[in-house]
Parts: sequence; structure tokens; C-alpha cells
Amino acid sequence: MSTFQAPKGTYDLLPPDSAKYLAVREAISTPLRNSGYGYIETPGFENVELFARGVGESTDIVTKEMYAFETKGGDRLALRPEGTASVLRAALEANLHKAGNLPVKLWYSGSYYRYERPQKGRYRHFSQVGAEAIGAEDPALDAELIILADQAYRSLGLRDFRILLNSLGDKECRPVYREALQTFLRGLDLDEETLRRADINPLRVLDDKRPDVQKQLVGAPSLRDYLCDACKAYHEQVRELLVAEGVAFEDDEKLVRGLDYYTRTTFEFVHDGLGSQSAVGGGGRYDGLSEMIGGPSLPSVGWALGVDRTVLALEAEGVELELPSTTSVFAVPLGDEARRVLFSKVTELRRAGISADFSFGGKGLKGAMKNANRSGARFTLVAGERDLAEGVVQLKDMESGEQSAVAVDQVVEVLRTQLT
Repeated sequence: MSTFQAPKGTYDLLPPDSAKYLAVREAISTPLRNSGYGYIETPGFENVELFARGVGESTDIVTKEMYAFETKGGDRLALRPEGTASVLRAALEANLHKAGNLPVKLWYSGSYYRYERPQKGRYRHFSQVGAEAIGAEDPALDAELIILADQAYRSLGLRDFRILLNSLGDKECRPVYREALQTFLRGLDLDEETLRRADINPLRVLDDKRPDVQKQLVGAPSLRDYLCDACKAYHEQVRELLVAEGVAFEDDEKLVRGLDYYTRTTFEFVHDGLGSQSAVGGGGRYDGLSEMIGGPSLPSVGWALGVDRTVLALEAEGVELELPSTTSVFAVPLGDEARRVLFSKVTELRRAGISADFSFGGKGLKGAMKNANRSGARFTLVAGERDLAEGVVQLKDMESGEQSAVAVDQVVEVLRTQLT
């Protein structure tokens, strides 16, 4: 047994289970790639201040969960706890918004880090696929992203998820609501930390999951009652577009999300089969984030979907993904000459786009055939000295058990025909 283990709250992705995660990433990214979103990749760590400004100094992410450290050069960095701030920072730094084609549509996939109490569905290292549309204020853009996420989940076979939808208002109407909510919260019996949070960002208190806090929030002012006419009209357009495309959602006036940068449209994807960690993804509009991190005004919208949570949701629904076999052909050589010939054929098969593997380590026929079975290959190539003297190899169909001799120079063509 190894002396070392994965750090607490993390996990290793190993075959064959890792194939599920690859399939989920592919399914989520496919609708994005088909809708004009280009791939972006950012560093695994950023300046601490980027997240403090963007995510919000009052959030648990910044105050309690970020992995922050100081470099030998004195720079204060943090492992990225989320993707939006990093992607927007990269887009601004590269001046993508000045290319003249707004919105800038980007998608990404990567690992993120938060110091949290580990539990099923909540890890200190987790994987997300995200999408951001930067530089346009349009209800159709908000609806597009929600529809693309819905499409991705349904393409995987998920059915028991719900879309929660709300509007958080904008810089015109939210301050009025903020003041009304703060007045209400100051009259409650809350602990000092919660009261401090109420002073900095009272909406975050609405997101408090503690039963004793939720009990006191009954009768709290509703943001919906404070939305200005422009925000009401914007939100209604998003709703109408979703209804027109047959995407079901639930209005949830208590939906806040855990990040400070959201404005107007906010949404969450939840799966009731996951217990307390029911959110599988979410996002919303963040029209002021660019200015918060030193950029120009760039109204934007985006989401992030959890790969780990999506896999758990698939398991909760009993959905078995149709995963392609990692190996189509397995070669078993008997003797040195056969090793040379079949190794060459395996290389030729791979160059032809056929997944093929080889019996390494000089195993005998029995051990090599066990490896062939474990590989999941549809066909096995077996060759010994007698076969090669006759210019053939033996091709065995692992499903039917049938075996036939195939000319060495016809192997690739025969297998290409058999596998199509």
C-alpha cells in the first residue's frame, strides 16, 4: 500500500469510472461548441484580490473557503474557487471585447478549490464546465444559456432535475430593496456574524440554510416587489423565451446564489435525488463584474455546471451512459516474430483510427487472452510462427467466439469493415 493518500476532501478519477466524467464534460460542452462558444483555459491560481472584488468579500467563499497563499516573491495568490472572475479577467486582459463581435462567447472546463467540510457531493477539489457570454445585455442571451444547459442534461438522459429562476434586480432597484431588507434583518435575533453579513450583503442572509435563521425570515421583504419596471420587463422576456422553447422552470423568489456579482437573471439547476447538496449547477447575469475588477462596462451572463454532481445525479436516476469501448482490437503474439509483426499491425490500426492494444510483458496465450477479455475488445488478433509462415493471423470475434484466418496485409481493411 502507498505511503501517501489523496488529500482530505479530494478524489482520484480512475478507469473505468473516469470515462463517465469525460462523457459528462463532452455532453455539456457539445451544445456550447455548436452555439458559437470558443474554448478558454485560465491558470489554476489568480491574484487574491480578483476573487475578493469579484466574488465578494462577504461571501463564505472568500472569507472561509479560499486556498490563499503568498509566493516567495510576496504575491498574494489563491487557487481559483470559481471560474467566472478568471474568465472575465482573461478576456479583458486580451481585449477580446474590443474585437467588435459582442458578446464574446467562451466555455471552459477545469478544477476548482474550496476549503469546505467534505461530504458526498461537496469536495475541496471539484470539476466544472462553464460558459460565459460577455458584453451584451439581452434576455435572449440569458435564455440561450439556460436552454443549452437544459439540452446538455437531457442529452445525458437526466430527467429529474428542476430549473429555479429569479431576478435580483439591478443597480437602480436593488439598493432600495437592500435597505428594506437590512431594516427587517436588524429586527431579528441573529448572531453577530450574520448581522455583519447583513450589513455588507443582506441578500446573502436569505441564502442561509440554518433552520433557525430560515424560520425568522418568514415575512421578509420580497425582492420581486421592489423590481423596477425595466427589470420586470427584462425578466418577463427571459421567462417568455423559455416557455416558448418548452423549457420548464420554477419561479423562486428566494433564489440568491452564493456570489455577490449576480444581477437580474439568476438561476439554479437542482436534482432532488442528491439530498442536501441538490444543486448541480447554476449561474446568472453579472452586469457590473467587469467594472468591479477594473474593466469597462460589459453586461454579461454565464453558468457553471458541476461535473461531479452531474455524475451523482446520473447515478441517482440509474442512468447508464453508453460509453465507447476503450479498445476495439487486442493483439496477442506468440513468439518473437509474431511480436514484431503484430506490434506493427497495432500501430497501423491506430493510425487508421481504430483503437488497439497489445499484450505486453511476454505473457503466454492463457494470460494474454485474459488481458484481451479484460480490455473489452471486440476482436483479438492472435499469431504464432505457423500462422506467419502461412502469411495469416487469427482473428477472433470476442462476442460470438468465431475465429478465422486473415491475410497479414488485409488485417486493417478487414477490421475497418467489421467495426463500421
